[in-house]
This record gives sequence, structure tokens and C-alpha cells, in this order.
Amino acid sequence: MNAHRRIGPASLARLLGAWRGEGGGPAYRQLADGLRLLILDGRLPLDVVLPGERELAAVLEVSRTTVTAAMARLRDDGFLERRQGAGARTRLPAGPGARGGGLMALNEAEGLIDMASAAPPAADVVHAAFAAALAQLPAHLPNHGYSAVGLPVLREVIAERYTRRGLPTTPDQIMITSGAQHALALLIRLACGPGDRVVIDHPTYPHAIDAIQRASCRPVPVGLPDEGWDVEGLAAAFRQAGPRLAYFIADFQNPTGRWMSPDARGAIVQAAARARTTVIFDETLIDLWLDGPIQPYAFDARADTVVWLGSTGKSYWGGLRLGWIRADVPTIQALGPRRVSMDLGTPLLEQLAAAHLLSGDEASLVARRDMLRARRDVLIGLVRQKLPDWKVEAPPGGLSLWAELPAPVSTSLAAASERFGVRLAAGPRFGVDGAFERFLRLPYTQAPEVLADVVERLASAYGRLRPAPAGQRPQVGTLI
Repeated sequence: MNAHRRIGPASLARLLGAWRGEGGGPAYRQLADGLRLLILDGRLPLDVVLPGERELAAVLEVSRTTVTAAMARLRDDGFLERRQGAGARTRLPAGPGARGGGLMALNEAEGLIDMASAAPPAADVVHAAFAAALAQLPAHLPNHGYSAVGLPVLREVIAERYTRRGLPTTPDQIMITSGAQHALALLIRLACGPGDRVVIDHPTYPHAIDAIQRASCRPVPVGLPDEGWDVEGLAAAFRQAGPRLAYFIADFQNPTGRWMSPDARGAIVQAAARARTTVIFDETLIDLWLDGPIQPYAFDARADTVVWLGSTGKSYWGGLRLGWIRADVPTIQALGPRRVSMDLGTPLLEQLAAAHLLSGDEASLVARRDMLRARRDVLIGLVRQKLPDWKVEAPPGGLSLWAELPAPVSTSLAAASERFGVRLAAGPRFGVDGAFERFLRLPYTQAPEVLADVVERLASAYGRLRPAPAGQRPQVGTLI
């Protein structure tokens, strides 16, 4: 197996798209700018070996001299590294763009609006669910209270939920966890060892990257194209990297909000199975579709090649701290002994409350979707009015917009915005190795009047920046 991943000339040409335009300057400069932007945006991951100059020239239908000059420009700017006999590998020049700290503030600062975490307030039904759980709790008090795999009643409710949605499931295929993040950490501990690779789409949920890296594993990012997922790129990553796991948020992906079609899911699962890679689909946001019902299970998958993660955090309330794993029975049985070395089970009161919520009608979810849909549309309108050079599109679901900025100033803007009373998560937090400086996640979980205040403050902070030209690295502290 090659030490570094490679990208073929046809795949690179697809990523570049219409890179050449009239009046854009010499062809070599336009090609260099196009490749630089792919690297900055994370669509072309770092440490990937590019095709040979002759091969790329043939596919792009340009002279080899054009490709050679473009590569030389990128090397001079620090975006390529050439080693003897190893080809040109993508990299980033030294400078800002580190992933930064967590999304959740440890201490709430007075007067600071938190737009770094995409988490809505508790649904109206949460208090009633805990009241019902308290009424049921006395029946469980004579027992020791530990439950490594979860209460039977909750496992039954969740299994029935999967079956009702088109994925036949039995209770012994369910393990209850303390949130989806806990579930992912358990699966990494089960399947991976130090140095093992885990394929991820790029950008993705920051705490998933954290969990992979803290287990001494290596995330293998595959950039998201303009639409959908790069199925061919993922299949190549499975072949070349030999990953143990692949992690995807297929339902309203965090941070982009896009939704993976059943055909793409099926093709990815098949490619992963050929590489003996287990696919994890994180369904934390599956209830939050805003533009029409979805059918995520309309593809064939062997029970031992796919694992699903679920959570009540976004559907009902993050403070509930309850999630689950849906997998084949041997996987659930293997997880039990490993879990007890970390914790002895999810609290029973939370499990009883979750069983009440998940077995009830979906009126509260309908209301939550209505609320989020209205707030999404408000935020899009505000951004387009106050920040017209930002590009935002309406995601079909989820909790946030993935705003494309005209220049790579995300980290600088996040720093500047705190001075204007807004806490943001800069684009690089959602990737590895400093990608996504031209992007910013904007949650629409706040009330409309708060969103209006946020955008006003963002416009003021952005107006104080001196944006770098497109394709260049940002400079921290470029306030004027």
C-alpha cells in the first residue's frame, strides 16, 4: 500500500470544474488559483499526491508547460511539497488556520451571543417526559441501577422506531449510550487501535475528529464536492488507506446541512464492504428535515458492515445526554465488556424520559421543524441583506448554514466577532490541517430577534476586516 493517498487526473479535473475563464489571466495562473482554492476549502485534502504533469495536462487539454508553471507557483506559495520520487503532495503554508478549541463554551460570558454551538433549546415535552420518568422510577429502585446495554423498554422503543422507518431491528441490536459522541468513542475503541485510519467526509462534526485523534487514530478526509458526496473519492480512500471505520453524517450533514441520497449510501457501503471497512452513519439530526420527509434506509446493507448512531440531543434537548448504537448482535455483545471500562451505563432516569419521548406522537418534532424552518429562512434573508458578498444556500434540514466567504478570513472574523459580542466557530474547526478558512458555520437555533442582532454585529465585525485576496492565507489581526 502506498504511503500517501493519490488522486487520479480525472478525479482532479472533476474537482476543478470550470477553472478557466476568459479575462482571468494566464492559464497557468488560473490553474494554480483553482488548485489553491481546492486545498484551502478542504475539497482536496492535505498530504495527497497529485497526478503527474503529463497526465494532468492531457486530461485538462492544456500544455505540459502550463501545468508545470502552475505547480511551480503552488510550491513557491507553500501549497505543494515535492520529494524526490514521491511526487507533489498537497500541504498548507505556515500560518493561522488551526482547528482551535471546542464548540461548547466552558463559561458563558455575559453579553456574548453563542453562535459556536448549534443546539436548540429544550422541546416543550421534555419537562413532562422527566415527570413521567420520576413516576416510573420507584419500580427500578430495588435494583442496583447499572445497565451496560440499556433498559429493555427503551431498547424496544428504539428498535420499533427503526423498524417503522424501514430498517427491521430487534432490541438486542441496540445499546443505549450517553449521547452519540459517547457511542462513537465506544465504536472506535472496539474497532481501532493506535495508528488505524478512519475515513471522514470533509468538513464534518468537530468532536468526531477529536474522538478519532484522541484514540491515536488518523482521520482520512475526503472533501465534499459542490453537491452530494464524492463516492469515487471515498471508494479510492477505502482502497488506498485501508481504514477500519468510515464516519458520515448522511442526514443533514454537520456543518453543510446536505442530505445523502440512498443511491450514494448504497454505493459507499458497497465500496466499504469490499475494503472490509465498517461504515458509521450518525443520525443525530435525522428528525430535523425541513423541506420534506426522507427515506434514509432505501438501500441494501449487510448487517455487519453498517452501524447507525442516534441521539435525543438535537431532536429534544442536549441536556438529556442520551444516545444509542444500532448494529448487528455480535457487535452489541462485543461492546458491552469494553464499555464497563469507561462507565457502567446511562442513568436510568434519562432512559425512562427518553422512552417516554420516543414512544409518544411526533407533534413536538413537527413544532420543532416549523420553528427551525422559520429561523433558517430568517437567517438566510438577513445574511443576504446585510452581508451580500457571502454565499448562503438553504439546507434541506439540520441546524445551520455553511456560509461561503469571499476571502479566507474565517479565523480572523471569529476573533474579531468576540469584540462585537458574538462567539463563532471558524471554518477550520470543522476540518483537519487548517482547511475551510473561506467558510463559517451559522446556526439558526436562536430566536429571530437574536439572529437579527447577530447579523448586525457580524456585519460590523466583517467591515473592520481587510480581507485577503481569494486563494491566499488569512492574516490574524488584520483589523483596520
